[in-house]
Amino acid sequence: MIDEKIESLGITLPDPPTPAGSYIPVVVTGNLAFVSGQIPMQNGKVLFTGKVSNDNIDEAKKSAKICAINILAQLKRELGNLDRVTRIVRLSGFVNSTPDFTAHPKVINEASDLIHEIFGEKGKHARIALGVSALPLDSMTEIDAIVEFS
Repeated sequence: MIDEKIESLGITLPDPPTPAGSYIPVVVTGNLAFVSGQIPMQNGKVLFTGKVSNDNIDEAKKSAKICAINILAQLKRELGNLDRVTRIVRLSGFVNSTPDFTAHPKVINEASDLIHEIFGEKGKHARIALGVSALPLDSMTEIDAIVEFS
């Protein structure tokens, strides 16, 4: 059912990106999955890099959407089926921004809105959206997730 919803939105889940450091992509404990921070990577390349400002907020939103898609790809690989998701508990969003940029929530909303559109009420989640001075591989955004599943 979730796969059909994703497909209806014109999204194809990619092969999940491999870690760029000494960590694993998803840790499962009990009925919670902790998805490590995902950057806007596809086919081994970071698609959106650099500082986010009011001049490139639309690119940053696209970056956040790719992060959310990579979260879903990691979850699907780990759980086998996204229909097992019972609740998206929290997203933590980081924006590589200029010091004067304050619209971090608008950037991360792109990921939150996609998750809600896919999972409906189960996709409503707690969230943080922070500006940071740098992110791995100069990525515009990085988002992690805590997900409940059955």
